[in-house]
Amino acid sequence: MKFALSPAALLCAIALSAAAHAQTPAPAISDGIVKIGVLTDIAGPFMDNVGKGSIAATEIAVEEFGGKVLGKPIEIVTADHQNKADIASTKTREWLDRDKVDAVTELGNSAVALAAMRIAQEKSRMSIVTGAGAQRISNEDCSPNNVHWVYDSYALANVGTKSLVKNGFKTWYYVTADYAFGHSLENDGRKFIEEAGGKVVGTSRYPFPGNDFASYILKANGSKANAVAIATAGLDLQNAIKQGREFGLGSGGQASVAMLMSLMDVHGLGLKTAGGMMFAESFYWDHDAESRKFAEKFMQKMKRMPTALQAGQYSAIRTYLKAVEQAKTDEVGAVIKAMKAMPINDAFAKNGKLRDDGKMVHDMFLVKVKTPAESKKPWDYYQIVETVPGSEAFESLAQSKCALVKK
Repeated sequence: MKFALSPAALLCAIALSAAAHAQTPAPAISDGIVKIGVLTDIAGPFMDNVGKGSIAATEIAVEEFGGKVLGKPIEIVTADHQNKADIASTKTREWLDRDKVDAVTELGNSAVALAAMRIAQEKSRMSIVTGAGAQRISNEDCSPNNVHWVYDSYALANVGTKSLVKNGFKTWYYVTADYAFGHSLENDGRKFIEEAGGKVVGTSRYPFPGNDFASYILKANGSKANAVAIATAGLDLQNAIKQGREFGLGSGGQASVAMLMSLMDVHGLGLKTAGGMMFAESFYWDHDAESRKFAEKFMQKMKRMPTALQAGQYSAIRTYLKAVEQAKTDEVGAVIKAMKAMPINDAFAKNGKLRDDGKMVHDMFLVKVKTPAESKKPWDYYQIVETVPGSEAFESLAQSKCALVKK
């Protein structure tokens, strides 16, 4: 038997069907997969501090989740930005438009990070900066779609200079990498030096990356400054310190100060060359049981201990995946809201908190490199001199220029 619906009944059926369809929830995970893009320096001056080690740290975080979140697979894609903002921009657009990457991360170079952040915001995706430290990343150029992990130039300069000035190193000379992060390290350091009663008597800026530091070191020596601050990182920092030793930098009571130094820099230089140097640090593999547990997993993959940036990458990705799980979606606004609501205590961070400006504030360390005689086992490189609470190490929200901060 056949039945015909009246026009009124037919319209009612269509309306009910449309309403039921509209109430069907959108998929919690876009495209059915959480895809993380690690954009890093694989073959350049920062490759030991980030690079393949940051990729390995990302893998460890994903493995701890069993390779899935909310029942959906997690995929990692990687690329080398070559420390060039244009290459980073092209790759970020490609990942977000074509490959449906949900979060672009690491971004170890401040110019690269700022370029990728802008595109991520434009595309309504997330950027997670773990490898760059220019303060403007979470200050005047902050983004609602970005989080800034590990450190910034303010915290490094604050923790790394004040104690030296108070201990008699009143005059300073800077050898600075001529790009955003180098400038930021110098400017922040200058402020803290002057606040503590010291003075910067000169600056030399070299084109980044560089190999020959002789002329800059000679100028620094000629300045007769109590301390020479080297405001760069990676292989450039190692080369500058080695050449500085050859030219007598640090002798005669003059301090040679690294504004940003890592475990791999110490390893590359050796304790004979690096022993006694003091600087700000955000992680040490041998700090506690949790840091040692992560370091063991990292050692299995990389056959060496992790740097602060690599441990920070692990922490950021682990926190991101926990936030996706809690928010029950990978939508960027919901994920960042969940990240800001959770305390962060893991192998990297102690007393960590993600603030309204996107900066993850946590305890920092003032460390001193051990001498060969003080080191008792492989990778036993640091003595933690002081633990500085995050609230004291980082710039306060009241000082922030970030538009996301409610004054």
